[in-house]
Amino acid sequence: MERKSALESAKLFVDQYFPNCRAAILGGSVARKEATSTSDLDIVIIDDTIDHSYRESMVAFGWPIEVFVHHATSYPSFFAMDAAIGRPTLPRIVAEGIAIRDHEIVSVMQVEAKEIIAKGPADWSAETIKVQRYTLTDFVDDFIGATAREEAVCIALSLATTLQEFYLRINNRWIGESKWIYRELKRYDQRFADRYINAIEYFYKKGEKQPLIDLVDQVLEPHGGRLFEGFSLGKE
Repeated sequence: MERKSALESAKLFVDQYFPNCRAAILGGSVARKEATSTSDLDIVIIDDTIDHSYRESMVAFGWPIEVFVHHATSYPSFFAMDAAIGRPTLPRIVAEGIAIRDHEIVSVMQVEAKEIIAKGPADWSAETIKVQRYTLTDFVDDFIGATAREEAVCIALSLATTLQEFYLRINNRWIGESKWIYRELKRYDQRFADRYINAIEYFYKKGEKQPLIDLVDQVLEPHGGRLFEGFSLGKE
């Protein structure tokens, strides 16, 4: 049996599982019209009858579904938590979402979510920048010195992930994980995003480390370069 459309399935899901909810928003890739064969339905529920907020994964109406359940006073703290870690998962779902059970709170939430996204994450402190410079330096040194390919592959994963976080956060931009790493880099700087991917691919395909090392050094240079000697934490 062919499953119904994302929007129709989301409405059926809300009617069956959250019949008393005040509002429901369908977000994610289906709302952005970027869905693939493995996309799920991201649904935010506002239900004032619940005792506490929660997130749950399930399959219903032929779709994998991620549901984020909140009441009217709980979602702002989750907006704030996402903003604090630099990855606005819930604000983005809401901001880009489609109301499938409309209520005035939906427009309020979407205004708040769009303001958070437009503002960007908080600036990193000087201490955080120092720690991240040291972390990248440590990864680069391990990467350069690695003689076993298996170890170098694992170090490259950590190095690339930390590099994108440093580059985006130092420029007051949101970070991503998984597919959102490239999406956030591309959203901010297409040229850098392409260089980032090319450097990683060059290492994995040809075993050449230098392009990734050079990219790290170019990102760090305006902020003092690599940091090892003189680094300390908790001494003062």
